[in-house]
Amino acid sequence: MTVRSYRDLTVWKKGMALAAAVYQLTRKFPKHEEYRISGQMIRAATSVPANIAEGHGRGTRRDYAHFVSIAKGSLAELETFLLLAIDLDLAPRGELGPVLAQAEEVGRMLTALRASLTGSASPSLEPNP
Repeated sequence: MTVRSYRDLTVWKKGMALAAAVYQLTRKFPKHEEYRISGQMIRAATSVPANIAEGHGRGTRRDYAHFVSIAKGSLAELETFLLLAIDLDLAPRGELGPVLAQAEEVGRMLTALRASLTGSASPSLEPNP
């Protein structure tokens, strides 16, 4: 299948599904969290597919890889908020766990996408010894 648009990318579709799941999840949080962790989670979650789309629309693979890196950063932020929400008992663990699993899957896909864009065999950020 030829990728004509970012909307053809499985990672973008899964990022969109993750953002929708975060919206649904945060609706169940206590009202006092609306402008606190809920808002931050939504912003981080929506940033993932938005950066994939923006990067895809850029002119170079280097720019695209940069925006995929930004998406990975937003995803790490979201995962941190999800783990904090578990620790704070903001929602049942059974509802947070699947969203965290979705985030981990998107993270693996972003790592693979960035590696393919940079030609890197090892997508690790750790320096070589």
